[in-house]
Amino acid sequence: MAQRAKQWRSRAALGVLLAILSVQTADAARRDASNVITIVALGDSLTAGYGLSRKQAYPALVAEKMRAAGYEFEVVNAGSSGDTTAGGLQRLPEILRAHKKIDIFILELGINDAFRGTPIDQIRGNLQAIIDQVRARQPRVSIVIAGMQLPDSSSDDYVGAFSEIFAALAEKNRATLIPYLLEGVGGNPVLNQWDRVHPNAAGQRVLAENVWRALQPMLQKTAATPPARVD
Repeated sequence: MAQRAKQWRSRAALGVLLAILSVQTADAARRDASNVITIVALGDSLTAGYGLSRKQAYPALVAEKMRAAGYEFEVVNAGSSGDTTAGGLQRLPEILRAHKKIDIFILELGINDAFRGTPIDQIRGNLQAIIDQVRARQPRVSIVIAGMQLPDSSSDDYVGAFSEIFAALAEKNRATLIPYLLEGVGGNPVLNQWDRVHPNAAGQRVLAENVWRALQPMLQKTAATPPARVD
């Protein structure tokens, strides 16, 4: 009887120890997860990396910069070639369901709407709806709006009105603005593919630099712990 009691006490003690270790492991996992900065980039072919591998698109290149800077991160490329603001709005709920925590949301849509002549109010409304849905699901998220421009080849007001959408949305929503995502790339044949529209691998590296300049100050505020080193 005494031997059985001793065995029972040993098993009980082992059970308590395992329970404590389990709680500690779960707590550590939660702490580690809280340190991970999650970035989601919703966009069209510029984000998807049309004509290139996903590893050559700017989201993956931004991820490389974050790795070099010592951040714990997840960068999600939610780009879809040919996408419009309406298409992005339709895809958004599934993207939001897939990620419990989004720290930074990059919104890069609108140029395909402009190519189709979509009314300015409709483009603006879809972009605002995307921002509203993201913030409703992720109240603490930081929004980055990637601005776009059309070639100045129109005699009406559409070109100017389109380029003004992004700055106005950024100001209204207290978002970070990239004035022109294709700065240094648009119109440069050396940095674009044969169609003169989609950046090549070198062009995507320039896009990554444009995005990185906007992200750096945000990352310093978002990081749960200081990075190991910052370039």
